[in-house]
Amino acid sequence: MLPLSRTQLALFFILLCPVNIIGLWWAVGSPLVMDPNSICRKTKRLAGKQAELCQTEPEIVSEVVKGAKLGVRECQFQFRFRRWNCTSHNKYFGKVLQQDIRETAFVYAITSAGVTHTVTQACSMGELLQCGCEATRSRAPPLPTAGPGTDGSKWEWGGCGDDVEFGYEKSKQFMDAKRKKGKSDIRTLIDLHNNEAGRLAVKNYMRTECKCHGLSGSCTLRTCWKKMPHFREVGNRLLERFNGASQVMGGNDGKTLIPVGQNIKPPDKQDLIYSAESPDFCLPNRKTGSLGTRGRICNSTAMDVSGCDLLCCDRGYRDETVVFEENCLCRFHWCCVVQCKKCSIRKELSLCL
Repeated sequence: MLPLSRTQLALFFILLCPVNIIGLWWAVGSPLVMDPNSICRKTKRLAGKQAELCQTEPEIVSEVVKGAKLGVRECQFQFRFRRWNCTSHNKYFGKVLQQDIRETAFVYAITSAGVTHTVTQACSMGELLQCGCEATRSRAPPLPTAGPGTDGSKWEWGGCGDDVEFGYEKSKQFMDAKRKKGKSDIRTLIDLHNNEAGRLAVKNYMRTECKCHGLSGSCTLRTCWKKMPHFREVGNRLLERFNGASQVMGGNDGKTLIPVGQNIKPPDKQDLIYSAESPDFCLPNRKTGSLGTRGRICNSTAMDVSGCDLLCCDRGYRDETVVFEENCLCRFHWCCVVQCKKCSIRKELSLCL
């Protein structure tokens, strides 16, 4: 199994470290300072297109880092009830990423999606000189949808549509790090596939937003533009792909992937793929990157992955009452202060043994 590309492993480490930590070691043992400019100062360690981005468009690299952080935060949300919860412990996280398992497939996909989303959004917000709103001159007219103005009102593209093609290309340029491909470089093929699946989870699900124009609330003209899906929708969609991920193995030519098992259809471009079975993540294991589930909060009445039986790996659980304070009875005082009282809240928790 090939290791992660240095750039990607470094990016993941950047995301997971506390902000007061300014240095970490790359997988190969070289220092990295936690900011985009420092990534670019290490251009000798970057693949051709990545080095080119650093030299010509460092502000894009800043959005790449923001996008990868967005992806990891979404990973932690989507996996919050699972045995592996996209832990922010960098040593364990790195161990997980070095395995070609379905959890790694999700991380690759969600971070590539995050970069696509963040770069595209920066374009729409006017924060990048290289891009702006989507060009609509060549786009076909919008199709009528249910609602006001569908009965003969005029349509035109306008507003500020999201230029997802630009975000897609920059994500592909930076995240699909070039690595030397051997005769059986299955890991590279899998990583590139999952990167693409993440980008397509944004690009293929653009939605049309419209605004009506006319007197007295009429809709004599409708202006429409394309917007990206909310990133939570992207995360939900990729979690579905994670649950239905396909196990693959390399073909004899070393250039193709084939599904494992009989009567299994080949995965399409939006499916997540992996080649190795995941560990159970029940007990701490530095080799696999498992922190175990002891002390994790579980739901004693749930039958899904958040339930105590599954999350605690049948070890049992204990109930504990905790008391904590939170703001309550908040009042707004002109101008402009919100004052709150502190209320003690008792809560019953179930914790894995």
